[in-house]
Amino acid sequence: MKARIYKSTGSWYVAKAEDGRLYNARIKGIFKIDDISSTNPIAVGDEVEIAIEAIEEESAVITEIRNRKNYVARVSPHNKRQHHIIASNLDQSILFATLKEPRTSQGFIDRFLVSCESYHIPAILIFNKSDIYRKKEMEQWELLHEIYQSVGYKVVLTSILNNEGVSEVQDLLQNKTTLLSGHSGVGKSSFINAVFPSFNLRTNEVSGWSGKGMHTTTFAEMFDLPGGGAIIDTPGLKEFGLVDVSKQELSHYFPEMRNKVPHCQFNNCMHINEPGCAVKEAVSSGEISPERYASYLTILDTIEENLY
Repeated sequence: MKARIYKSTGSWYVAKAEDGRLYNARIKGIFKIDDISSTNPIAVGDEVEIAIEAIEEESAVITEIRNRKNYVARVSPHNKRQHHIIASNLDQSILFATLKEPRTSQGFIDRFLVSCESYHIPAILIFNKSDIYRKKEMEQWELLHEIYQSVGYKVVLTSILNNEGVSEVQDLLQNKTTLLSGHSGVGKSSFINAVFPSFNLRTNEVSGWSGKGMHTTTFAEMFDLPGGGAIIDTPGLKEFGLVDVSKQELSHYFPEMRNKVPHCQFNNCMHINEPGCAVKEAVSSGEISPERYASYLTILDTIEENLY
């Protein structure tokens, strides 16, 4: 029977079958997919085949994993030589970011966007908690809004507390499978509760002494949306190590650089100090923001270790 994975705990999974029933499922044997050395062979969003063990106990065995349309992965936080698949079969991905309590760095944002570009998944940026932003944060928001909107990303300013921008984000979710990501404490669970209160997700305040959020989502989990579509809520990410992105490929995952690369003098231009570099010329002329170029250089410098 066909089913889709709605929750992963690492050893057991919640699978929703074609008949609409939810089953606690386990893996039969060992799966190796796409030669990925992942810590989790099955991810939320995967389409699978299951064999029912006991209908009354709602238990099943996963016998096959169907080919993925796409997936998002990051370096495993426990072993940098392994990858962790966050979710699969996505239509789009949303990053919740905050400029205060906690602060999301532009480096984190750019790593997330590079990852989405590498997997051909459209990305949307949500800057939350505008109700606590003062002049400094609003000036930063204006700058980031201009940077990312000019590149082609959808960027929305929200305040869950004041219900600002919430309906706009809600409209973006309709009839699509959307991954929701971000640091702990940025308001993902609060947003979901505000828009879909029946889900009743746990939320915690940001830690006062560290300015960092407390983890509230332990495992990735998918929720069907009223009217069509689904969201996948993920545990808060502390860092985002890139997977399978080479130094030579990196500039192709910056959309504003991708258009300039063919015009560089050298085919293997890394856009650092080579003569006739169209990317550096675009930075000098203001076509490419110096902030994004700085992110590119930082990622490039440390990409071999998959850390940044």
